[in-house]
Amino acid sequence: MSWQTYVDDHLMCEIEGNHLTSAAIIGHDGSVWAQSASFPQFKPEEISAIMKDFDEPGSLAPTGLHLGGTKYMVIQGEPGAVVRGKKGAGGVTVKKTEKAMIVGIYDEPVTPGQCNMVVERLGDYLIEQGL
Repeated sequence: MSWQTYVDDHLMCEIEGNHLTSAAIIGHDGSVWAQSASFPQFKPEEISAIMKDFDEPGSLAPTGLHLGGTKYMVIQGEPGAVVRGKKGAGGVTVKKTEKAMIVGIYDEPVTPGQCNMVVERLGDYLIEQGL
């Protein structure tokens, strides 16, 4: 299965009649493996900061999680495995796998829990596959 298929069929899937705003699979080095057409153009330092938070949980909290120039307030995640951010009625979930990060961005009516479920389920599957 191609990486784009994971984004199109698994991350951008229908969730109770709605969809994530955008999603991507990004290598630990910041290379884009696949993304939805609506995924924001991000800066390499944004990815570096997220990766640092996986190694040093809490490092993003003082400055916020930045992605595509949007600043999200960091909220409770799983240290070393999941980083979550909130901005208004939307937010972002980032799940780290062995070789990549699974990123889902949502806005109402999608809920944080629905985004977490979609992103983390795919992340867990890829971890099981050693990816």
